[in-house]
Amino acid sequence: MGNLKSKDTISIGLMLLALFFGAGNMIFPPALGQAAGSNLWSAMTGFIVTAVGLPLLGVIAIALTGGNLQKMAQKVHPWFGIAFTVAVYIVIGPLFGAPRTASVAFEMGALPFISESLHSAGWPLLVYSLIFFTITYYLSLNPSKLVDRIGKILTPLLLVIIATLLVKSILNPVGGLGSVTEAYQENPFFKGFMDGYLTMDTLGALVFGIVAIRAIRERGAKDEKSLISVTVKAGLVAAIGLTLVYLTLSYLGATSQSLGMSENGGQILTSVVLELFGTPGALLLGIAVTLACLTTSVGLVTSSSLYFSGLIPGLSYKKTAAALCIAAMAVANMGLTQIIAVSVPVLTALYPLAIVLILLNLFPMLQEMREVYVFALIGTALVSIVDGLKALQLSVSWAESLYGWLPLYSEGIGWLLPAILGALFGYGLYRLKSYNALTRRESM
Repeated sequence: MGNLKSKDTISIGLMLLALFFGAGNMIFPPALGQAAGSNLWSAMTGFIVTAVGLPLLGVIAIALTGGNLQKMAQKVHPWFGIAFTVAVYIVIGPLFGAPRTASVAFEMGALPFISESLHSAGWPLLVYSLIFFTITYYLSLNPSKLVDRIGKILTPLLLVIIATLLVKSILNPVGGLGSVTEAYQENPFFKGFMDGYLTMDTLGALVFGIVAIRAIRERGAKDEKSLISVTVKAGLVAAIGLTLVYLTLSYLGATSQSLGMSENGGQILTSVVLELFGTPGALLLGIAVTLACLTTSVGLVTSSSLYFSGLIPGLSYKKTAAALCIAAMAVANMGLTQIIAVSVPVLTALYPLAIVLILLNLFPMLQEMREVYVFALIGTALVSIVDGLKALQLSVSWAESLYGWLPLYSEGIGWLLPAILGALFGYGLYRLKSYNALTRRESM
């Protein structure tokens, strides 16, 4: 039993798409589109690299390591393996990922139908998030059936709704491509590349990839070759779906400037749908998005709870899930715009480390070369952490003189050259150690 049927592969791909297809996937493409205006396609190319290409590579990298994130990260060092994995689960779980699902669901599923005076009171979001995470906790106690049904039913429904939006926007456009805002006037590709960080899908891939691998094994793939092959195919199904969704939503955002500039992508998409379909359309989209966000929330809470309850002896899964839901509910009440703002510095520092770790794990010949991992990650961290501090708006003027010469530093990708140089130095060090060890053995 090694080969899965095509329908099983597609089903797993849709399940993977359902897990990814949550808050960030709905709100950031419209926001990018509205801000990029006529520079939309250049910016979206960069966005797709980090929001589709890298998550696909992340799923493949996890498959190559047997579906174990900590095992993948501990190639740097055992302690780094734990620290990095904990950081990923905290970021995509209670800190940003899970709270954002509730905030987006509220912005698109409830806020359009709440009066301004009621919303300003603050308690509607509190009540909504309490109900949202109560349901998340209940479903996280037995998530397997939900995720399978979502993959087969809700994801296709959402794709149909988004396709309908695209057709309607082409036949009856809200407006033309808008003007380019300042942030996207120069190097829109790299601005889009950095915007892709905000989806958190590359970090999510390191967790959702594990869920996909378990599903593949349950369906009969036993040997490593079959596992990797099906994972790649399922990942491609999800990647194609995400790309089509992103292009559509970003186009809707780019044509929405005539409706006024909005604070976040949730407000943009709601405004466009109200313009195109009126209140019934906004209601249907709100329900679908709420269910999609709920699915992602269950996936994040389930994965995080499984990891932390396994990491800490004596900590039960149920208690962990309850604690994560409470923490996520508290953060969700910051509001969507504030959650996005706070997440930027953390993701700016953490994302490059995840990217380099994923890329290294795609090359089997490097698996035993710890020096390559160590120095590549050190080179990356020296720049990405400073970039994170800059995003936090802390004074790091010294960094300009120290790192300003690096290629793409002003675009936020200055960590790339240090990562490459670090990997090359580590490779040279590994070869030198191997040569010295061989020389000693021959002299004995």
